[in-house]
Amino acid sequence: METQDKKGFDFKMDCKPDYGFVTVNIPAGQKLKVEAAAMATMDTNIEMKTKLKGGFSRFLTGESLFINEFSAKNGSGDIQLAPACPGDVEHIYLNNETIYLQNTAFLASADSINVETKFQGLMRGFFSGESFFLIKCSGQGDLWFNSYGGIIPIDVEDGYVVDTGHIVAFTEGLQYEISKVGGYKSLFFSGEGLVCRFSGKGRVWIQTRKIAPFISWVNPFRPAKSN
Repeated sequence: METQDKKGFDFKMDCKPDYGFVTVNIPAGQKLKVEAAAMATMDTNIEMKTKLKGGFSRFLTGESLFINEFSAKNGSGDIQLAPACPGDVEHIYLNNETIYLQNTAFLASADSINVETKFQGLMRGFFSGESFFLIKCSGQGDLWFNSYGGIIPIDVEDGYVVDTGHIVAFTEGLQYEISKVGGYKSLFFSGEGLVCRFSGKGRVWIQTRKIAPFISWVNPFRPAKSN
């Protein structure tokens, strides 16, 4: 097993950046939180439990997420994780820090990481064209997140502008506002949408592709149903 970070779990990542695939070694008696349906393979001594983060009331409004907890019994065991989207996987080790993920970016974390949904407000959620909530990850331990396309980290020193569909994650301490990149004519006819204007100091991770334009590109090739 290749060790990527001695402070946390032993793990290795394959097939980056197009089809990120992660192998994590879970020590005996420890737990790994994993996005539902991301488990590809695992050793026979690993057990799974499912938990709903955010509560049932939030589940009804789409502001919650299912997380599976995997634990190793009678010795350590390997688990392999495959994100839903073709793209990259990034790892960071949080040292009593907080990071915010877009709502589909969470892949896995140590049990010591607190994972919760964060409502970003009706105005921000509606006008961004993205979800009304983010995933807040805080504490000390390993965190893996995934993207659609490759992942590029950008250090923000004062301000930065990112298309909302390209945001994967950002660190706590950065403030953000949703706005148009131009006028209303640009919003509807330029092909450019709304942007997130970050201010402060921190880091933003962006993805090199976004899903909405890909869906628009694929749509003309869908088989047409005959009446």
